[in-house]
Amino acid sequence: CLPSAGLQEEEDLPYEEEIIRNPYSVKCWMRYIEHKQSGPKSVLNMVYERALKELPGSYKLWYNYLRERRKQVKGKCVTDLSFEEVNNCHERALVFMHKMPRIWLDYCQFLVDQCKITRSRRTFDRALRALPVTQHFRVWPLYLRFVCRYPLPETAVRVYRRYLKLCPENAEEYIEYLRSVNRLDEAAVRLAAIVNDETFVSKEGKSNYQLWHEMCDLISQNPDKVKSLNVGAIIRGGLTRFTDQLGKLWCSLADYYIRSGHFEKARDMYEESIQTVVTVRDFTQVFDSYAQFEESMIAAKMETNSEMGQDEEDDIDLELRLARFEQLINRRPLLLNSVLLRQNPHNVHEWHKRVKLYEGKPREIINTYTEAVQTVDPMKATGKPHMLWVSFAKFYEENEQLDDARTIFEKATKVNYKQVDDLASVWCEYGEMELRHENYDQALRILRKATAIPSKKAEYFDASEPVQNRVYKSLKVWSMLADLEESLGTFQSTKAVYDRIIDLRIATPQIIINYSMFLEEHNYFEESFKAYERGIALFKWPNVYDIWNTYLTKFIDRYGGKKLERARDLFEQALDGCPAKYAKTIYLLYAKLEEEYGLARHAMAVYERATQAVEVGEQYEMFNIYIKRAAEIYGVTHTRSIYQKAIEVLPDEHSREMCLRFADMECKLGEIDRARAIYSYCSQICDPRVSIFYFTWGTWRHLSVAQGPAAPGCSVPGLRAAVSQASGLLCQAPVTQPLVSTESSWFNVKSSLAQLKAGSQQGMWEADGAAGWVACPGGALWKGLFLGSDTSRSELAELSKLANPDEIDIDDDDEDEGGEDHEPDEVQLEQKSVPSAVFGGLKDD
Repeated sequence: CLPSAGLQEEEDLPYEEEIIRNPYSVKCWMRYIEHKQSGPKSVLNMVYERALKELPGSYKLWYNYLRERRKQVKGKCVTDLSFEEVNNCHERALVFMHKMPRIWLDYCQFLVDQCKITRSRRTFDRALRALPVTQHFRVWPLYLRFVCRYPLPETAVRVYRRYLKLCPENAEEYIEYLRSVNRLDEAAVRLAAIVNDETFVSKEGKSNYQLWHEMCDLISQNPDKVKSLNVGAIIRGGLTRFTDQLGKLWCSLADYYIRSGHFEKARDMYEESIQTVVTVRDFTQVFDSYAQFEESMIAAKMETNSEMGQDEEDDIDLELRLARFEQLINRRPLLLNSVLLRQNPHNVHEWHKRVKLYEGKPREIINTYTEAVQTVDPMKATGKPHMLWVSFAKFYEENEQLDDARTIFEKATKVNYKQVDDLASVWCEYGEMELRHENYDQALRILRKATAIPSKKAEYFDASEPVQNRVYKSLKVWSMLADLEESLGTFQSTKAVYDRIIDLRIATPQIIINYSMFLEEHNYFEESFKAYERGIALFKWPNVYDIWNTYLTKFIDRYGGKKLERARDLFEQALDGCPAKYAKTIYLLYAKLEEEYGLARHAMAVYERATQAVEVGEQYEMFNIYIKRAAEIYGVTHTRSIYQKAIEVLPDEHSREMCLRFADMECKLGEIDRARAIYSYCSQICDPRVSIFYFTWGTWRHLSVAQGPAAPGCSVPGLRAAVSQASGLLCQAPVTQPLVSTESSWFNVKSSLAQLKAGSQQGMWEADGAAGWVACPGGALWKGLFLGSDTSRSELAELSKLANPDEIDIDDDDEDEGGEDHEPDEVQLEQKSVPSAVFGGLKDD
């Protein structure tokens, strides 16, 4: 029969029968429970109890039953007895479900919500003991939130310590909690532990230095609460580890002593730090903190005196602090210089600045120079290390201690400098010091000693040898010795010095010129010329240019035309291999020699060679000189061949100018046909779109009116229209004079005009014959019209030799016939009108 306690309604009968048949089926019980969900809670609980009695190991039944029981008490007062019944139900469940973390978590959370602190803590501990360690990570977050929820720091600390044994990577969370509950000593210890642990990885993404800096701030700002750590040792350990953050660490250490009340100890820390930091950034941080500390000390003292009254002792103490602060501010440039020198002790510039900072303190200056020359390594120096020795010696010289200055110079000459020039500068400064004090013999002796050949010779650039073995090849020392010998020595000693310079092959062109000038001053002219020759043998172009230029000038001034063949030979030697860049001056000098002392034809030959030897940019100027000299010597007509060659050789830009000048000359000589031919030729190298307009209608019109047209048949308006159509440049200026042209073998004008006429779309050409060349009223001759032209530049030379066809032939027979005047027959010029459409908007004149 059915149990009366469970049979409440007839609808339960099928479920009861099913669970009787299958009492160990969870599904049957769950269907029954689901059926009873809408019924009374007591009946539902009874069904759960019956099911769990049959299946006490079913996690599903226990989980749903406990959840149902917790929902039934939700919203009730925590002092209600039903809460205890639910707790007992959880305890019964844990007898079977003690390995299920979900049951433990729900039970613990239920107890926490009831505010049962001790029971909750013990239940958490039971859960940790019951569950395997692999499941602890599910319990600890809830446990830690529970202990941090209440002001029970001791309990929380003990729980956290147990937790960190399992999860040491969460130490930052524990440290944060310790700081929140003001347990700073243990927080500092924990921070020190994770900082020293090289394998620790911060979950918050902090670097080891950030953790270290956080620890330094913690222990330095709370010296009265952190007792377990040696703060000084920790921060000094950080100074060796984090060398790029020395400023912050030093400030932290000083701040620790300030907060501890050890002000003198803090001041010692500041002094030590500014004497040891090696970067300007760290120095600035420490110095600013130091200055702020001194200011705060002065302010505190003044405030104390104002509140409690002042006595003599307090005034002395305040004045002492003010003097200390003022001294600190005044020391800043020197302290900063010390930082830069610690950063690079071989920085010569900073040593010089340090000397200037000690201005007016001779003892400190001497100590600084001594330290500098002992510290700076010439091989690693930044700047000129020899200047330290020179400045040191000059300091003694300024104080009239010449013996000490000489001692410094003697030591300086024994230093192994990196470059020979440094040692040479020391020798020169040594000699100049003796000259300033009029010890001329001593100066000569010093420089002779410097240039003496050492026992072991070495090449000037042989870095494997010390500079003392190479300084004998220094031109700087030899140049000064030569100057001294010229001023103080004898002729023979000076000559020996210059000869020695040349023998060592260290001379420059200026040395050669100086030597030759010296010999010339003493009237040793041939010796001077020999010196030039030796210099020429030493150098090549372009270095030899100055020597040749001076040599040739001096030779001509000396001998003039007396040794003409020798002078010619020298010029030929100079021009042999001379670059085009330097040839112009020598050629002009050569031509001047020939003009003044030689033959005119030789001078012309030199000018002609010069036009080919100089640079392209100088050819135009050279041709101008050639033409001018030829006209002055031989006459204007002799320049025709030069003009022809210039027009052939020069580029178009200069060739056009030559054409104009050539044509102008021919006009002045009355050779009109030659001028016309030259103008015609020039038209082929003129393009009005890119060239400057060289020709004007006025020039041609003047030539036409003065000399008459050369041939009939050219209509000015028609040709103007052709030019406008062909070149795209419409001629704007009205022209009233006929265009003059020349019939010759140079232009096939009819063919050209026929082609233009055939290509015209407006029918503007009505004449089928026209003459030679066309000028655009803008001023230029247009090249595009001469479509049939076969003119070459060589034909211009032939044209210049033709007779003038317009020349009047005066026949003697006519005079014999009585000398009657015969008027020439009038020449009829054929003219054709130009259509008005050609000139567009031009109004009739």
